[in-house]
Amino acid sequence: MFERLPILFRSAMYALRGGFLIRPLAIAVILGIAGAALSSLEEAIPQISAWIPNTLFPSHQDAGVAQVILSSIATSIMTVVSIVFAILLMTLTLASTQFSPRILISFVRDRTTQWTLGVFLGTFSYCMAALPAARALPHPFVPVATVTGAMVLALVCVGWLIYFINHISQSISVNHIVDRIARETEQVIDELMPYPRGAFPLPYRSEASPAEDGAILNRQSGYIRYVDLKHLITLSQIYRICVYVERRVGQFVPAGVPLLRVSKPERVPSEGAFHLTAAFDIGPTRTMQQDVEFGIIQIVDIALRAMSPAINDPSTAISCVDQLSRIMILWISRLPPASHYYAPPHVLRLFIPWMSFDGLLDTAFEQIRHYAAADVAVSLRLLRAFTDIVGTTQHADLRTILLERARRVAAGCAGHLPKDELVKLQQRLAVLETIIVAKG
Repeated sequence: MFERLPILFRSAMYALRGGFLIRPLAIAVILGIAGAALSSLEEAIPQISAWIPNTLFPSHQDAGVAQVILSSIATSIMTVVSIVFAILLMTLTLASTQFSPRILISFVRDRTTQWTLGVFLGTFSYCMAALPAARALPHPFVPVATVTGAMVLALVCVGWLIYFINHISQSISVNHIVDRIARETEQVIDELMPYPRGAFPLPYRSEASPAEDGAILNRQSGYIRYVDLKHLITLSQIYRICVYVERRVGQFVPAGVPLLRVSKPERVPSEGAFHLTAAFDIGPTRTMQQDVEFGIIQIVDIALRAMSPAINDPSTAISCVDQLSRIMILWISRLPPASHYYAPPHVLRLFIPWMSFDGLLDTAFEQIRHYAAADVAVSLRLLRAFTDIVGTTQHADLRTILLERARRVAAGCAGHLPKDELVKLQQRLAVLETIIVAKG
């Protein structure tokens, strides 16, 4: 069990940072403690109340006024919180039905929404923590500074509510949604592929499993969300074996299916299988921890729904193609993550598959190409996206792959578009071919 603690802790922290629990709860607890501490400090040092001008709080001796103010603010804030939750649920429902249910994680991880809930709940907890200090018996006490702080927080909440409504109105814009998903995907690429590709692509390496191997079965059905590579390399050195991961991050692995294979299985102790599988975070949904493809899938979902006959919104699909080209340009400029790990040098200890460039192109553009065969605007934008990507790479093999995809777009539209529109596609394809010839 202790071997799984690091991966369980990482998974829990990723989920909590992206949910409505940690940040709002932390803000609420901090402001609640601040209300209790400030009222206690004010009671211990009465001179603090003298610093508050009478214009801000005239009733320095009336505990009833302080109680009314604190209770009124607490009651009003809880009413506003219910409104905020109603707006949020409406936004989530709209995004799920109109765009894609997979983009909900992007809304849940939105920090502005988390801060909004935290500020409102924190103001409520501040008032409730300070309310017992305002009393008439047995010794009259009015926490003037604390009540003034509650009034300031109430004003902050009013301004924050206006800001939140403006933020929500922008966040449900499809361009904003797609841009946010693209930025999150770029962050995953930055973490997974931090080094520039350089002048030459990596040589091809075989992905064959070892001839002499021992399968280690998966214990929990779900998607591979994160793999602790250091943990696997360390164990492979201890056991003096080579570990071959069967499936890449983002793929579904049923229970009972081989998750990885090891060379020299007789060297793995009885508890070694559990230790090796402890390096995998497997859950019911995909996440953006190491999964670049998941971000692309979310954008593709929005594009496909926009091109459906029920919605028929090619402009949204065009925006999605633009963002996909942005992601592919960044990916193609980076050195792909290593699939072979050696320790010591020339001794292979770990093989793990990653999504290839061809695979990413399939995920990003193939479905859009298929459904855009009768839409000249989206097809033209696909060709422009390929042209933009070609213009950023110096690798002839990658340019050849992109040219093949572009020709596939033009060929797919041949039987669905009139001749004058096909001419536009052929002209844009000719521009791409000219650029590739010029680059050599």
